[in-house]
Amino acid sequence: MGRTDDAIDRGFAALADPVRRALVARLSRGSATVNELAEPFDISLQAVSRHIQVLEQAGLVTKAREAQRRPVHLAPEALERLTAWIDGYRLAHEQSYRRLDALLATQRPDPERRSR
Repeated sequence: MGRTDDAIDRGFAALADPVRRALVARLSRGSATVNELAEPFDISLQAVSRHIQVLEQAGLVTKAREAQRRPVHLAPEALERLTAWIDGYRLAHEQSYRRLDALLATQRPDPERRSR
């Protein structure tokens, strides 16, 4: 297993948790501090920080330092890697279905032949 596979595994493992998916969804609208990210959840600030740490270890988010603020940012390139991995399989299956559709179309009886 290569580095890319490890990154994909970490990314999907991080997104397996609904709180982390909600954090990613929130960050897709813009950067936020840990306090801002914690607001909608009925869990401790420490628990939210741990979730952010998992996302950071998976490469899905980054933290910055802006004066007194420490905003968390989404890392879109990591999400693009996960999407590309999924799309590779989706496209392969779509091509198989297209070939099957084409084959079935050649097997259908000609409606004009039946009317003769």
